[in-house]
Amino acid sequence: MSEDEPAGDDGSDAAEEPTEEEPVDLEAIREALESFEADIEDLETDLEAAETEDDLDVVEAEIDSFREEFEEIEIPDPPEPEDVDDDEDDEDEEEITPEEELQERYDDIESDVSDLESDLENQRGPYGADVVDAIDGASGSITDVRWTEEGNAELIEAVDDFLDDVNDLLGSAVTLTNEGEGVPEQLEGTLDEAAGAVQAAELDADDDAETIAGLLDATDDLESDIDDATEWTDLKIREQLRREGYYDVLDHVKDYPPEWHALKVHEKRGNVEMILLALETFGSDFMEEHCMEALERMGPEEAIEPMVQKANRRDTAAMAILGKIGVEDDEVVETLLDYVDSNPTLQQPAFRALGEIGAEEAVQPIANQLVDDNPDVRSWAARALGLIGDTRAIEPLADVLADDEEDRVRASAAWALNRIGTRDALEIVADYGDDRAYLVQAEAEKATLEPAA
Repeated sequence: MSEDEPAGDDGSDAAEEPTEEEPVDLEAIREALESFEADIEDLETDLEAAETEDDLDVVEAEIDSFREEFEEIEIPDPPEPEDVDDDEDDEDEEEITPEEELQERYDDIESDVSDLESDLENQRGPYGADVVDAIDGASGSITDVRWTEEGNAELIEAVDDFLDDVNDLLGSAVTLTNEGEGVPEQLEGTLDEAAGAVQAAELDADDDAETIAGLLDATDDLESDIDDATEWTDLKIREQLRREGYYDVLDHVKDYPPEWHALKVHEKRGNVEMILLALETFGSDFMEEHCMEALERMGPEEAIEPMVQKANRRDTAAMAILGKIGVEDDEVVETLLDYVDSNPTLQQPAFRALGEIGAEEAVQPIANQLVDDNPDVRSWAARALGLIGDTRAIEPLADVLADDEEDRVRASAAWALNRIGTRDALEIVADYGDDRAYLVQAEAEKATLEPAA
């Protein structure tokens, strides 16, 4: 190292000073943006002149190329503002920097490009696929709604008129089908055939533009006619029920309101469908309560689906009904299991229902609740395990009987072991004949008298 070269403290060469970044050429960016602004005007002119799908494809390619080049521009961040004296004018403080001015122009061009892309898509079509989608939408409007007899007749007429238009425009021969359980299902099949005829025609957006437009107009008319048809919900509640025969069981009105009297008769006769109809139709808390009580007493399997729906909405009465029905359906068990580790208000009916169903899948989740801080929860869990009757619960129930601080919880565990009823379970309970708690003693005495399962 020569004497003239600087050195660091440790004798090494001094570190090179960092080079300053080259300044960004703002004027070049400004000129580029001006060029892009002119290109945007040209693209707008080309889009307005496009008449066919091929023309639109060309414009789309031009827009894509434009965007690709445009997005390569990088606008530098504005410099950090210098400290300003308090006595300077507000106008000086709000002065826009060159970088901010360029960013605004960039954002305006970006917005214009997005508008062009949107306008291009709006200018395309319509296509045959749009007609098929519209027909599918009309079909869904029919099948998703419950209709009166008058409404069914109006729907048939609406679809028949629609088929006349479709056949005239396509030269097809689609007719009303009789396949399906009811009118909505039959019309769904008919509209599927109409959609198939549109697909088979392979309509071109340019060559068949008038045909496509005519089909869309016909589909709009169909949707309008469907909206005008008489839906079930257009009727008053009593008229709905009268048409379904809900009141046909009444020779005279013994109880008021007559809906309640009819409900009692339907329960006595086992008319589950009428009770479910009343539950679905009435907006009365009074009638809903009595419908649910009737279903709990009856325990009909036909009520599983609506009760699962209500149980999923935290309805404890529905959980109780599912327990009374007692069918170990996968959906039922999964619904009830959601509440095993919930709050006591929901745990109690869920435990009970799972127990009555005999859901073996629930044994471990319920056994986990035997150590809950709430003694009520521990007691409900023990009894649910007894109702299920699975021998896997013997050991955890024996631990509760031996160690739980609450005698009522221990008594529930003893009861559950007696319900399981195997020799091992009964021998465990029988050992507590001189227990401090009378209820446990009573269960021990039962264990000595019960024959082993």
